[in-house]
Amino acid sequence: MATSTPVLTESGMTRRQVLEALSGLLLGMFVSMLASTVVSTSLPVIVHDLGGDQAAFTWVVTATLLTTAISTPIWGKLADLFNRKLLIQIALGIFVLATAAAGFAQDPGTLIAFRAVQGLGAGGLAALSQILMADIISPRERGRYMGLFGAVMALATVGGPLLGGVVTDSLGWRWNFYIAIPFAIVALILLQMTLHTKQQKRTVRIDYLGIVFLSAAVSLLLIWVTNAGKDFDWWSLTTVLMVGGAILATVLFIVVELRTREPLIPLRMFRNRTFTLAVLASIATGIAMFGASVFLSQYMQMARGATPTEAGLMTIPLIGGLLVASIVVGQLISRFGKWKGYLVVGSILLIAGLGLLTTLHYDTNFVLVSLYMFLMGAGIGMTMQNLVLIVQNTARADEIGVASSGVTFFRSLGGTVGVSVMGATLAASVTDLFASNKEALTQAIAGLGADGAAVAEQLQSGTLPAVHALPETVRLIVEDIYAQGIAHSFLIAVPFAVVSLIAIAFLPNVPLTRMTTQERLQAGDLDLATIVSEEGMTDALPNDTDEPDAAQLTRTRGGRSAEPSGSNLSRDGR
Repeated sequence: MATSTPVLTESGMTRRQVLEALSGLLLGMFVSMLASTVVSTSLPVIVHDLGGDQAAFTWVVTATLLTTAISTPIWGKLADLFNRKLLIQIALGIFVLATAAAGFAQDPGTLIAFRAVQGLGAGGLAALSQILMADIISPRERGRYMGLFGAVMALATVGGPLLGGVVTDSLGWRWNFYIAIPFAIVALILLQMTLHTKQQKRTVRIDYLGIVFLSAAVSLLLIWVTNAGKDFDWWSLTTVLMVGGAILATVLFIVVELRTREPLIPLRMFRNRTFTLAVLASIATGIAMFGASVFLSQYMQMARGATPTEAGLMTIPLIGGLLVASIVVGQLISRFGKWKGYLVVGSILLIAGLGLLTTLHYDTNFVLVSLYMFLMGAGIGMTMQNLVLIVQNTARADEIGVASSGVTFFRSLGGTVGVSVMGATLAASVTDLFASNKEALTQAIAGLGADGAAVAEQLQSGTLPAVHALPETVRLIVEDIYAQGIAHSFLIAVPFAVVSLIAIAFLPNVPLTRMTTQERLQAGDLDLATIVSEEGMTDALPNDTDEPDAAQLTRTRGGRSAEPSGSNLSRDGR
């Protein structure tokens, strides 16, 4: 009796084996996203209860983004030196323990500190999940499975705020920080059982000076952006010292990277046009993604008077757009091998969504708000993961780790600086708008009689007000102030989205290879872009032609086979 032969993927694994290997990665990403999003809708409540102001609100977010950005290239470099399975387990452990510790915070400073440690683990999860995926699945096939990552991301991003809102309204906001623990334990077990990677056998050299200078440059820049105009003047000695220090640290970082044998971010990668343009495009994507998640939730609560649970429900259109776009486009890229058109359309949708969000008012028709969110979500879904995909496709096979983490780093850096600038803009706008509406607020508070004193004290305390609990006459004025301030902050992201479109338009249309990272290493194909160039297929192949994959290209180079004789990775024997 004939038995059916399992269908092999391009990597030589059955789809069941691929899904088993991805299960731990998917759950790890779910834990990471859940722990982050579950507190997004409750942040206004958390900061209010801890006595924080708008600056504290911004720092609670940017502390995590800052350490995520700084640690991402470090994890990427470690991935090229150490066992990747062990690294992602360590990253997951750091992330969840720091998240749980944040639940015990008694003041904004402590919360910010634990959130910073949380970002160290988040950087590892963000970088290593992409790197391990490249080990298992070829770029051509990766779009199909990236839909799973998109679905997990959407589930966590939709379910997190909803769950966080319900928990905050029932048990209290501190329980939001403990929810991820059981999921993390299961993820660690799955990673141990299903993920099998080869131990890297290389001499380990860690670029400690690079880490120090990169951390100093990013930290000084972020602190300056957040505090300038509030704690000190934009043009002052403090500004000169901080900006000068950031520039000096950046120069020293570049010098170190050029001289060290194992650089944190190999600067030669910027000679690769795909990497350089993808970095530029990723910065705008990071600003849109992180800015939207932070300030849309704040808009729902501060400008529309929603509770945390309601705010979670109201941001579903954003995640719906991201989910639909990432899954559908991922399937289309895997099926047809075309990617550039989707990225161009995604960047256009990103510009449209961000531009429309700058028109928000406290009473904007929610159908329109939902449309704006959906457009921006679709733009993020079509660009974010695919920018990493095309960089992995052309990077040297022995530098997949630093190339992947490099793009993720600049996306996180863009989000960090973007959220800081948007937060500073919002704080300045809100201060000015409160001053210009002082007379109207005074009259509204006076009309409350004896209850007006408590309301006035809350508004003058400098902490974030609990808008939904304010009397209606005062609430409408405060909602209008925050709506205008948040709309102004979205203006910051629009020019970057335009730059992203320009960068994507000039990306070389290099065909997607069907070879995994391990296959390329064994075949000696370190640089796909070089292979394509040697075959006279540079930059953009016609979109209406069948694009040969890397295996076909390498098999024809000089008449040599790219795959070792007798290798179980050879497709010719399948």
